[in-house]
Amino acid sequence: MSTNATSAEPVRLYGYWRSTAAWRVRLALGLKGLAWQYCPVHLLRDGGEQRQPEFLRLNPQGLVPALAIDGRVLTQSLAIIEYLEETRPQPALLPRDPAGRARVRSLAQLVASDLHPLNNLRVLQYLGGPLQLGEEQRNAWYRHWVATGLAALEARLAGEPDTGRFCHGNAPGLADCCLVPQLYNARRYDCRLDDFPTLLRIESACLALDAFAASSPERQPDAGPAR
Repeated sequence: MSTNATSAEPVRLYGYWRSTAAWRVRLALGLKGLAWQYCPVHLLRDGGEQRQPEFLRLNPQGLVPALAIDGRVLTQSLAIIEYLEETRPQPALLPRDPAGRARVRSLAQLVASDLHPLNNLRVLQYLGGPLQLGEEQRNAWYRHWVATGLAALEARLAGEPDTGRFCHGNAPGLADCCLVPQLYNARRYDCRLDDFPTLLRIESACLALDAFAASSPERQPDAGPAR
C-alpha cells in the first residue's frame, strides 16, 4: 500500500476483526492508501483482552479501535477518521463544502452515535449477564434498534438529492465507512434488510472497491468463528 504519512513511525491499529468501529478505521486507512500494522485485541478471550492493563494504558475506556499514529494514540472511530482527514486529506472522505460535510457527519453519527451503541458487544453482554435476558430477548433488542436506525437512514438517503452512487455523491466517504460494517452486523443477527433498498444499493457499490474488500472481517489475521 502507498502511504502519505507524516512520520516514519509505523501506524498501528488495535482492533478486533468483527468490531464495526475498528472496521470503520480499517476502511478509512484503506481508502486513503495508508500503510499500517494490525494489532489484534480479542474482545472475548480471557474475559476480553481490551480489559487487560496493557491495553487500558492505551485506551482507559477499554474499547477498540485505538490508532497509534504520529507519536500519539487516538481513540473513537469517528475522531480517528477525522484526524486522518485533517492530516492526510487526499483522497477526501468529507466533502469540501460546509453543508456537505455537515450532512456526511450527520449520516455517520446516525450509525456510530445513535444505532451502534445500543447493540454493541458490551451492551449485549450486560443484557445477557446482569439483566439475565435470554438469547431471543437480546436478539429482539438488537433487531428492534437496528430496524429503527436503518429505517431512518434509508429515508434520508432515498429522499435527499445529495445521495449518489455512495452516501454522498459518487465517491466513498465517512458515511459509507459507517454503513457497510453496520449492515454486516445486521446480517449476523438475521435482521430483515428488504425494506432498505437504497442502503443495499450503496453497500453493493462499496463492496466492489478494493479497500472495502480488503477490510472485511474475514480477511483480517485474527478472524475466527467466535460470535
